[in-house]
Amino acid sequence: MPFLPRLLVTPAALGLLAPLAATAPAHAAEPNLEGVNHYASQEQVTGISQFSDVQPTSWAYQALSNLIERYGCVAGYPDGTYKGQRAMTRFEAAALLNACLDRVTEVTDELKRLMAEFEKELAVLKGRVDGLQAKVGELEASEFSTTTKLSGQATLVLGGAGNTGFGDNLTANYDLQLSVDTSFTRKDLLRTTLRAGNFGNAVFGNGNTALGISYGEEDSANSVFIDRLFYQFPIGENLTATVGANVAQDDIVLWPTAYPVDMGLDIFNYAGAQATYNKNQGAGVGLQWQKQGWAFSLAYVSDLGAASDSTLGAGDDFILTAQGTYSGENWGGAIAYTYADWDPFELFPTAASNNVAVSGYWQPLQAGWAPSISAGLGWSDIDRRNIDEAWSWMVGLTWEDVFIKGNSLGMALGSVGVQERGKCGTVGACSNSLWIDGGDGNDNLAYELWYNWQVTDTIAVTPAFFYIENTGADDTVGGMLKTTFSF
Repeated sequence: MPFLPRLLVTPAALGLLAPLAATAPAHAAEPNLEGVNHYASQEQVTGISQFSDVQPTSWAYQALSNLIERYGCVAGYPDGTYKGQRAMTRFEAAALLNACLDRVTEVTDELKRLMAEFEKELAVLKGRVDGLQAKVGELEASEFSTTTKLSGQATLVLGGAGNTGFGDNLTANYDLQLSVDTSFTRKDLLRTTLRAGNFGNAVFGNGNTALGISYGEEDSANSVFIDRLFYQFPIGENLTATVGANVAQDDIVLWPTAYPVDMGLDIFNYAGAQATYNKNQGAGVGLQWQKQGWAFSLAYVSDLGAASDSTLGAGDDFILTAQGTYSGENWGGAIAYTYADWDPFELFPTAASNNVAVSGYWQPLQAGWAPSISAGLGWSDIDRRNIDEAWSWMVGLTWEDVFIKGNSLGMALGSVGVQERGKCGTVGACSNSLWIDGGDGNDNLAYELWYNWQVTDTIAVTPAFFYIENTGADDTVGGMLKTTFSF
């Protein structure tokens, strides 16, 4: 409603005029011009506190305060009073309204001037707002749920590996993941992931942990299966709980590293401790507490394969992980412990192990010649046969915005260990082989180099090369070209 009609009909806004007609004598034919002139000549007050006779408990206090502070059109008497209970003549009211209307006219003229000055900019903004409203309407009309988001990733790999060159074992493989994320309270997460692929019989997915890659699912065999099914929800301000029928350790425990986990060989994706950190999946539960960069996690995950594989006993295999981390602006570190009721190296299914990891990372605040650095060390005590302990480590470097902004270059090296005695002689012929450091006092080393070309926001092409020094067997060399589609 315009200011003047609102002022004339709203009792709260007419606190200063209320006594006017009700108490003025009906026979007052002559105006009190002296009073009008006296009122109109007073200086406008700047704050309601200048009136000694206006109290916060007055019913018109807020209306009078708004007129003073927003429009500056209220005057008082020389003695510092407002005399709100005194009757006003129509001429006195006209003087007051005239003062207020002058102020409103000034404000309106100023707004008109600003609108004229920024007319083009306002037209552009209006067009953008109309366009955004139309797009929002289209999205709301086409979305299948207001609480659920569908995302996916398709990975295509062409490559090979062998003892003498890439051509020994050429392979073309794919991996497809579709994740459905649902939130009921905007703070929780229900995740369901469907997955399919054909890395099971490939050189990069044959069970050999030295050749496996992080983005290939060995057990998919061109069949769609449920890869994740878990629910996360907050408990209070800093605590998050996770429960699931098919959950992995890294869904609960965040591995501390700045090295990308989906570029090359799988052995570099465990912060240098591929027993403490592992990809065991199954029914699980976990808690994570976070505050001011500190985080403490506790996770229990059963072995998904134990229930269907009679060779693993009664199906009660599990891992129990505890981790403490700190993450600053550009660095972080962690120490973690995992008790496994089975061998995380997957060589001795009935063996238990104690595993400890220490890891950390540093990354520059801005892209430049200095790379991000990730490093980690792992130790395992395996209660089985002639292997008492195992060591592993890795160092990874990553440069951002290399050659073209958005692209990255990375390399890593680390110990992938030695094969357990009596297993097999060459990498290509090995199945279920164990790669650890300390089995016979000799070290094996692995190297990888990759370049990630971000073609678009959703398409990336990554060539990668690797080399593995084998103790007691031929060295392994290989490479791959990976194309990733994200949607």
